Amino acid sequence: MNRGLLVTVFLIMTLPLAAQTPTISSPPPSAARPRPARSTPPPGGFAQSIVLWPEGAPGAKGTAESDVPKLFTYPTAGSGPHAAVIVMPGGGFTSLKMEQEGADEARWLAAHGVAAFVLEYRLFPVYGYPAPMQDASRAVRYVRAHAAELGVDPARLGVWGFSAGGILVGYLSTIHTAGDAAAEDPLDRVSDRPDFEIVSYGRLDMSVPLTNGTLPKESILGPQPTQAAIDAIDPIKHASSDTSPSFLYSTSGDMSVDSRNAADFYIALKKLGVPAELHIFELGPHGTHMGTDQPPALHELTVFPTLLANWMQLHGWMPPQPQ
Repeated sequence: MNRGLLVTVFLIMTLPLAAQTPTISSPPPSAARPRPARSTPPPGGFAQSIVLWPEGAPGAKGTAESDVPKLFTYPTAGSGPHAAVIVMPGGGFTSLKMEQEGADEARWLAAHGVAAFVLEYRLFPVYGYPAPMQDASRAVRYVRAHAAELGVDPARLGVWGFSAGGILVGYLSTIHTAGDAAAEDPLDRVSDRPDFEIVSYGRLDMSVPLTNGTLPKESILGPQPTQAAIDAIDPIKHASSDTSPSFLYSTSGDMSVDSRNAADFYIALKKLGVPAELHIFELGPHGTHMGTDQPPALHELTVFPTLLANWMQLHGWMPPQPQ
């Protein structure tokens, strides 16, 4: 056998072996692996948990608790129908402050004759726009569509948002629809416009920069959002005469969400003839809740619940309180 024939035989024998050898690829970088959504403990003291989409939320990426937006109910005493408020906690779209910006307020509302709900909406990194907005819209539609069984007045349904939750209520109050009478889902046939909104240190004017110089958090719009994407969720860009009456609360000491957000939004609503009330306190960092759990130096903030109750009673959204 000559040398050329030996080489040919060797190649024929080795090629099948090479074809059977698995290719070893490098694992994807950790940055490419999606992190699981944060699990949120439920708020304390709720009466009932309501799944907003029993068949699965739009765009759901799993069936874990963090993939399932919910409402937690806090009914009030007495015969209805009652005014109602859906509380939307803050947390930068990466977590939810379910107690200090959810359950505490819901219990306060229920104690003052207002049926209350706390919304658990979907979070970054698994979910960004439009998922939280869809969850907030669905919450309003659910309560309105089920008003009779929940003992609430569908024409006196408000929303209350803190920080990131404030973006959601600002969005709902300026971007909403009357519902589609031909929709297959009965909930989509009713309006998602809140009858009023309460915004506690929420971003309402995206042109006002944060202290770190960024515009909307990447946890809602993704990295390096375009101006068009920012404008699409910017409440002040969509303010109109149909914007919900608004109660706005902020502090000059807030180094995260500048109080100019509340001031600019108030001026916009005033120009449009929308009922609005603005309270900007001198002291207080970001995240002062209802102002009643702050250090003694911030005692001035303890008047906040009284101011809010007065405004709600003025419009018939809270019954008169015993003196």
